[in-house]
Amino acid sequence: MTTMPASVPTAVGEALTRIEGRLKVTGQARYAAEFPAPGLAYGWIVPARIARGRVRAIDIDAALALPGVLAVLHHGNAPRLTDAGDATLLVLQDDAVPHWGWPVALVVATTSEQARAAAERIHVTYDEEPHDVVFSAEHAGTYIPDHVNPAQETSTVLGDVDAALAAADVVVDATYSTPNEHNSPMEPHSATARWADGRLEVIDSNQGAFAVRQSLATLFSLDPSAVHVRSEHVGGGFGAKGTARPHVVLAAMAATVLQRPVRVTLTRQQMFSLVGYRTPTVQRVRVGADASGRLTALDHLAYSQTSRVLEFTEQTAIYARVMYAAGALRTDHRVVALDVPTPRWMRAPGEAPGSFAVESALDELAEQCGIDPVELRARNEPDVEPATGRPFSSRNLRTCFTEGARRFGWAGRDARPGVRRDGRWLLGTGTAAATYPARVTPSTATATAEADGLFTIRITASDIGTGARTALTQIAADALRVPLERVRVLIGDSDFGQAQLAGGSLGTGSWGFAITEACRALRTELDGGATVPPDGLTARADTAERVQALPALSRHSYGAQFAEVAVDLSSGEVRVRRMVGIFAVGRVVNPLTARSQLVGGMTMGLSMALHEEAILDPVFGDVVNHDLAGYHVATNADVPPIEVDWVDDADDVIPTGTKGLGEIGIVGAAAAIANAVWHATGARHRDLPIRPDRVLFS
Repeated sequence: MTTMPASVPTAVGEALTRIEGRLKVTGQARYAAEFPAPGLAYGWIVPARIARGRVRAIDIDAALALPGVLAVLHHGNAPRLTDAGDATLLVLQDDAVPHWGWPVALVVATTSEQARAAAERIHVTYDEEPHDVVFSAEHAGTYIPDHVNPAQETSTVLGDVDAALAAADVVVDATYSTPNEHNSPMEPHSATARWADGRLEVIDSNQGAFAVRQSLATLFSLDPSAVHVRSEHVGGGFGAKGTARPHVVLAAMAATVLQRPVRVTLTRQQMFSLVGYRTPTVQRVRVGADASGRLTALDHLAYSQTSRVLEFTEQTAIYARVMYAAGALRTDHRVVALDVPTPRWMRAPGEAPGSFAVESALDELAEQCGIDPVELRARNEPDVEPATGRPFSSRNLRTCFTEGARRFGWAGRDARPGVRRDGRWLLGTGTAAATYPARVTPSTATATAEADGLFTIRITASDIGTGARTALTQIAADALRVPLERVRVLIGDSDFGQAQLAGGSLGTGSWGFAITEACRALRTELDGGATVPPDGLTARADTAERVQALPALSRHSYGAQFAEVAVDLSSGEVRVRRMVGIFAVGRVVNPLTARSQLVGGMTMGLSMALHEEAILDPVFGDVVNHDLAGYHVATNADVPPIEVDWVDDADDVIPTGTKGLGEIGIVGAAAAIANAVWHATGARHRDLPIRPDRVLFS
């Protein structure tokens, strides 16, 4: 019988290095494109070279004549698919071309080099149609979407906003914009598919193996049990790998046709067309306040683009629904469908661009009112969630600002812009708030007591570089009341059952909830004297009912961002000299990986503020800078010392007490930097990124 000690040192709260860290740094951890398979063939996508139209003819003879080429799939011979609710996955089904880069063929060969060479020999003739890829808030095709993603209300209204603005002592009415931004994880999307013993076996780089399984089962009209998806090690995602993408469908198609393993890996350039991106936004924010800086009105209208393939509406204006008390509040979204790839999730979707606009407007209000920006936010703290009236489970934003201001040295700041210098550099400091929802969804997990005294946890979680596997091991060890070394957690396997995908800061809370329930059930059996058979004793948990019964509270993580910048007016260069972020994120399971996630998010916010911008060619309809040479991201030399920490934030709504922190680090970071640039120069930058040319001509 496995004995259960009465108490052991708690693992949650320890700063532990990643359990799989040694495997990764020694190359033993295999990613999706690294698994061997007997008879493996390689697929290479042939992308469309027009922005809109139809394929009139496709000449594949020259490609088929090359050595090693096994097949060329196109809309005339590819397997038929069933609509899975995501039209971006219905590739090679007809002759329509909805945007530049859409797959029009897949070449399969015995080597990747042969497949690529053959793809370049395929000649496609198109019937081009007029296209429109230029986004603007004034676009004639702008419309009101049914909902914003996830399925939330398009509009919310409380009170008479227009009347409150007309009566306000101080009004800020400004328009802000953010550009087309792209997820660029280190590991490109890759999938290997094969049929074995009547099952479609897939190794894929994704953020949710169970969700990908469900999509493939529907697309290929299979029973879900006939599809097995694994994604044990994933080299980053940022949302781009949230659900199935075309590469995994094409790999499964080719494996079905050829009855041999096929691997499809996207190039970096193809990722700019096929996996999603952050839509550009235009946001009009109107803020009204009395002379003391207390908000009387807040109006947030957000415009974004979507594709003609699948509607995706960035939930940009929801940021304003939860942050500040205002007598009247209105949030709204508009969207325009263009001949462009479908936008998707990118780290803190909605909150990242939304926070830039709202937190910049708050800084402008502080300037007009002559009130310190930190104090202005404190004066507008709500007692309940503004848009819904729901009570907060916990809200420690003011504590974050107090601690952040102390560590940053905010006290005594001269509010006048353009007065601090360091040689040729103008210096400035700025701040902004941050929030991200703390949600939880139903998940399943099993906990097994093994005959050798160890415990095995199985859950279809995904670790995309966040340290999730380590955090879940800590949670399981505490729930079982055993030392950490007696627990192993297996993840990334769709056979383990339904579970939340890695995204939306939902992972640790949702998975940890299910793991805790399974471990407690197992512990109860063992404490009751249950004997462990040779094949182990297993307890299973499904948190669906528990999640449904959770109280209707407003659960969010919060944070305060601070930044100091130096601006060279002779070159337009902006350098961030230091950043401080203090967060209220519930219970922190692993301080080491938590700090890494927050620093990473703030770094991404710096990149958003100063560097990232994809340029769409209006003539051809493609992204001009579709690689990491042309699409600029922050690198080591751009990133200053970043200090992060968190405050006590008790939240016992779910057993783990966690709120999620993967997304919140990027929220508000760009606004803090933009506000600091204003403080340094006296010029307001309402359009991201803050490029040198924009600094020079502002």
